[in-house]
Amino acid sequence: MNISLQSPQAIRLTALPPLSVYAHLPWCVRKCPYCDFNSHERGGELPEAAYVDALLADLESLLPEVWGRRARSVFIGGGTPSLFSPGAVDRLLCGIRARLPLAPDAEITLEANPGTAEAGRFRGYRGAGVNRLSLGVQSFCDAHLRALGRIHDAAEARCALDMALRCFDNVNVDLMYGLPGQTLKEACTDVREAIAAGAPHVSAYQLAIEPNTAFFRHSPELPPHDLCADMQDAIEAALGAAGFEHYEISAFARAGRRCGHNLNYWEFGDYLGLGAGAHGKISFSDRVTRHERVKQPDHYLSSRPNFQEREVEAKELPFEFMLNALRLVEGFPSELFSLRSGLPLLSIEKQLLDAERKDLLERDWRRIRPTARGRRFLNELLGLFLGGESEGRARNARA
Repeated sequence: MNISLQSPQAIRLTALPPLSVYAHLPWCVRKCPYCDFNSHERGGELPEAAYVDALLADLESLLPEVWGRRARSVFIGGGTPSLFSPGAVDRLLCGIRARLPLAPDAEITLEANPGTAEAGRFRGYRGAGVNRLSLGVQSFCDAHLRALGRIHDAAEARCALDMALRCFDNVNVDLMYGLPGQTLKEACTDVREAIAAGAPHVSAYQLAIEPNTAFFRHSPELPPHDLCADMQDAIEAALGAAGFEHYEISAFARAGRRCGHNLNYWEFGDYLGLGAGAHGKISFSDRVTRHERVKQPDHYLSSRPNFQEREVEAKELPFEFMLNALRLVEGFPSELFSLRSGLPLLSIEKQLLDAERKDLLERDWRRIRPTARGRRFLNELLGLFLGGESEGRARNARA
């Protein structure tokens, strides 16, 4: 039997994947020059009540498509969600629970920035049901924070991390490397400080210059590629020596502290995207759909319906699946491709063989995983599975 990605294929899912919820709060104090997320500088008082109402209306509109399903995680991202009061977060989470069953041990994450952090708010978020905090530190060096346009300094970052760890036993620290003027020693110092503080999860991203950002229009001078590669190797080594598991390209966790919400993205699970600019994915027995909300907060608040939905073509699914699953250092079980895409693994045999020949991928009868070279040249590896135009990405993914 010869199955080609170019021929029409029927999608047949034997079981629906796990389900998560992503809620996007789009406002921030000031837009960072490197940020390409859907974030908007706050102008005056935030419309907390109206926005929570809109998020819950979004959820209600999606309920008929997920009847009987239970969500295993909630992620409140942004923007800067910690600009919203604990009362607003409490109302949002209560509203989600009233409309959609959550797993008893559901992971509930909220993003916070040190520039908006105060101990009373952290305790309030914990009381509202948030059980994981993701702190956007980026660096513990004042000069690098200024270069990134961050509104906090290193002292505030240390204070916020200390407060977060007092209120939560599950905390992620976001760090960036390859910053303007950064040395290898400085990059290592940042990650060692996060380890020493006791953070159980670290996300380390290389600064990339993205279109539609201030840095794209006025690009700073970044360290050369080879130095950034050395930074990446040194960061991975330091975290590994400290007992962290490197489980996703940019994510490191102590035992039991992997981000369940993001793992659902990487394993091509389903997620409801609520809020301005949010994206979602919902699977059915015979199809996979994606929905996208309008980006501008004012438009989002004033219009209903405020989203577009489309069915993902079968020829797009291999790339969409691999775009996510190949970020996992350990790869994925061979049967997961069929379970999540509804397509036979044989349909991508040619692409798998090409990837193996190029030393980008390795597999046995149980697992398929990127090689070290494949992780370093991930775009080249993913390009082998690009069988059609594809928009589907885990756009909501945060740590």
